[in-house]
Amino acid sequence: MSPWAFVLVLTAAVSHATWNLLSKRAALADGPVFLWLVAVSAAVVWSPLFAGFLLVTGTPVTWKDLAVAGGSTMLHLGYFVLLQRGYGRSDLSLVYPVARGTGPMLACLVAVLFLGERPSAANIAGIVLIGAGVFLMGGGHAELKGLVPGLVVGVFIAAYTVWDSRVVSAFAVAPIMLNYLGEVLRALALTPLVLGARRALIRPVWREHRYRVMGAAVLIFVSYLLILFAFTMAPVSVVAPTREVSVLIAVLLGGRLLAEGDVRRRLMAAAVILGGVVAIALS
Repeated sequence: MSPWAFVLVLTAAVSHATWNLLSKRAALADGPVFLWLVAVSAAVVWSPLFAGFLLVTGTPVTWKDLAVAGGSTMLHLGYFVLLQRGYGRSDLSLVYPVARGTGPMLACLVAVLFLGERPSAANIAGIVLIGAGVFLMGGGHAELKGLVPGLVVGVFIAAYTVWDSRVVSAFAVAPIMLNYLGEVLRALALTPLVLGARRALIRPVWREHRYRVMGAAVLIFVSYLLILFAFTMAPVSVVAPTREVSVLIAVLLGGRLLAEGDVRRRLMAAAVILGGVVAIALS
């Protein structure tokens, strides 16, 4: 991995862990309404940047762009909805590391099995370490229940990671276009639900969580845009696991700012997961 790609991925990891902290703090709010507000806010905030990109580059938005962005949107929508639901049931320092560890492990397996990337001894060791870290993360019965949403979210992470890496490489869709269209399409997909049965919840959720909504709108876009650019510089089996240094950041944030319990064991388990992703990244 080039130094520039590494800097992009590390910055994305910090941004990613931070917006997940904001989402966890809003976990008691109605999930679809919160996610809709984030998507709408992101579409508004980043519209000048996207318009400038179209004007400067002269790049049109084609039906192909909309089609592949639509596929990405469906995967991301499932990811966001399940993640927000998981945060409503369990800790940030439990759900986040399990989800982020499971995602790159599965993404690496898919890249090896279906994209023609050959596994090395480090790849195999990394997958084993991630699996061991996820196992260590589950302590008591309540924590084992908390592992389930993290594991399911991890499947969506693996799916959109592999799909989006192909979109910006094989389909040659600009990262900023994929990212912005994803925000717009996600807002549109949630609009019928939110403006229907949940219309009365929009104002109270905005009033209570507007700073978290705006923070997430900015950081979600920034963190994933950086990753999409990194996908153009390095293979998915390297970028996907390296970004997971965020698991340590999330566990520390959960322990320090949210007073979540058993921080030492979770930090140790997260370190094992991180060891796994580093092994894959260095392969």
